[in-house]
Formats: sequence, C-alpha cells, structure tokens
Amino acid sequence: MDTTIDLVKILKKHKSWLENKTDGERANLRGANLWGANLRGADLRGADLWGANLLDADLRGAENIPDNVLAETSILPDEGDVIGWKKLRGDLICKLLVYHNTPRSNATGRKCRCQTAKVLAIYDGDKEVESGVSKYDCDFIYRVGEVVTVDDFDPDRWDECSKGIHFFITKFEAVNY
Repeated sequence: MDTTIDLVKILKKHKSWLENKTDGERANLRGANLWGANLRGADLRGADLWGANLLDADLRGAENIPDNVLAETSILPDEGDVIGWKKLRGDLICKLLVYHNTPRSNATGRKCRCQTAKVLAIYDGDKEVESGVSKYDCDFIYRVGEVVTVDDFDPDRWDECSKGIHFFITKFEAVNY
C-alpha cells in the first residue's frame, strides 16, 4: 500500500463527511496506490477512487463501491470466452476453456473463478495426460474433452477464495501457484 497516505485517517474523515459532520472530508483516493489495502467494511459512497490501484485490496464487506472502480479492477474481459490455466495435484497444469456465458469472477488479485469450463488439455511437464485431480477436492476430476461444473458457485466476486473453479489467465501463474 502507498505509505504516503494515511488510509485509516482518510476513511475516518470520509465517514464523518458522509454523516455531514463538520470535521468530515470526502475521500480523495484518485490515483492512489491501494495495493493490498484493507478496505473491509468501508463505506466508499462518494469517494473519488478514479484510477486507484486496488490490486489485492480486501474489499469484502465494503459498501457503495463505484461501478467504474469495479469495472477497472477485474482482469476478465466483458465479452468472449477465456483460456484459463489451473494447477492440479501432482503439479499437473490444466488448460480450460471458460465460456463467455458462464458465471465467472475476479476480485482484485490475479486469481479468477468460474462455474463451468471445458478441459482442453492437461500437462505433466511437457507430456499431455488424460486426467487430473483438483488440489482441494480429491473427488473433483478433470478429464480432457469433458466439461466440469461447480453447482454451488459463489457469485460474490470479492470472496476470492470461495466456491468455484479457480484459474489464472496465464499458464505462468498457474505453474508458479
């Protein structure tokens, strides 16, 4: 997080501003580096967050986040299918086709989630294999050519580690996860 600003002080003054108190001041976080910032539970109504870096910021429970900020923080495109990369047990790497019409999300980090994807390939180093097992659910099997689905997908994008098929946009990120 940017050490040149006192985020706690700014958010406290912003809260006073929202409550029409005389010591209040609208939060001006335009262009601020809020990487990794704890904004959990903050009321951001009226705050100027244009161009702020919210990468890996904790926004769970934050209220009234401006729509333009939400759009700027997602690394997923608004339209079209996406190729995703996932690490499986045994350091296998799974290449997924994430459909444009499936629920999918990304908070402020690089990890993404989706409800449904097609398994395009699974790699054990340079060698292709036919199947692999999820790192977190040994009953969840990925098989080349099959579509995998999570029935209880969590649509809350800010709950980054919640239910869904987790993936990265680049193979490099999946390999190094």
